[in-house]
Amino acid sequence: MLKVRILPPLAALLLLCPATGASQAPAVEGALVVFNAGSLGLPFRNLLKAFKQANPGVRTAQESSGSLEAARKLTELGKVPDVLGVADYAIIPKLLIPSHADWYATFASNALVLAYRDESQGAYDINTQNWYRVLLRSGIRTGRSDPALDPAGYRTLMAWQLAEWYYAQPQLARQLKAASPPRYMRPKEADLTALLQLGELDYIWTYRSIARTSGFRWVDLPAEINLSDPARAATYAGARVVLPGATKAAGDSIEFRGEPIVYALTIPRGAAHPAVAEAFVQFVFSPEGQRILAEAGLQPAAPPVLGGPGQPPLSLRGLFPSE
Repeated sequence: MLKVRILPPLAALLLLCPATGASQAPAVEGALVVFNAGSLGLPFRNLLKAFKQANPGVRTAQESSGSLEAARKLTELGKVPDVLGVADYAIIPKLLIPSHADWYATFASNALVLAYRDESQGAYDINTQNWYRVLLRSGIRTGRSDPALDPAGYRTLMAWQLAEWYYAQPQLARQLKAASPPRYMRPKEADLTALLQLGELDYIWTYRSIARTSGFRWVDLPAEINLSDPARAATYAGARVVLPGATKAAGDSIEFRGEPIVYALTIPRGAAHPAVAEAFVQFVFSPEGQRILAEAGLQPAAPPVLGGPGQPPLSLRGLFPSE
């Protein structure tokens, strides 16, 4: 299990950022293709914009999708980005290492929340204690992302399991699943965000960063449920979700256990523009890059943790403190 310490933003920035700023690095040129989790759509878009301003010769392209879907673009479609950013670090060792990647680095954390609008049914009744009772009311429409494509989807299933134990309500996970049927399920958080904005849904399971940047109200769930607290990793580990694997072969499946929410990135094997990718990763961990992530509601995870059997490129190794 990955161990990540969550620090206040200022302390995190001081630990994460190298002594020299990104503005001192020589400019790079060429293409940069980034695949990222849906919840990284806004922060990575802002990162790419700032990176391009500092490197006018770079041509950027961004594809946002569920993290599992992004990983399967490599494993099943053979599409290789220069940088891959996922909402669950575990996707990289489970799906990409050793065939498609050698290492990964953590860079941020988040919390699962229940987002809603003033116009949502039950908006003026719902709170941290009664949220599950509100969701079980007749006529309430609660959206979630597809667990086979998006970590927020399987994390929602984990939160339901944790809520059942926390509130001592037998069958609560099953009841919450029945109250959020497949017709309210979408591939990724951005799709849910649009439906909530349009009033097609009353509530959505999403990340705190998305609720904040989208201007929604949200329920802050207890730390025992929201997958945000490293100190409760042992409690989270009791939740378990099994998903279909990359093929339809019998017994091919992937198991995810509850863990604190930790984002990670890597430069995959076969990246077409490794020099530009390395410069972008350096920028992500720079003071400006960390500021952009924090403004998007992400919490820096400090110090960054390096995982996998291999080592990142030499130019990046100074970013990651030795154990």
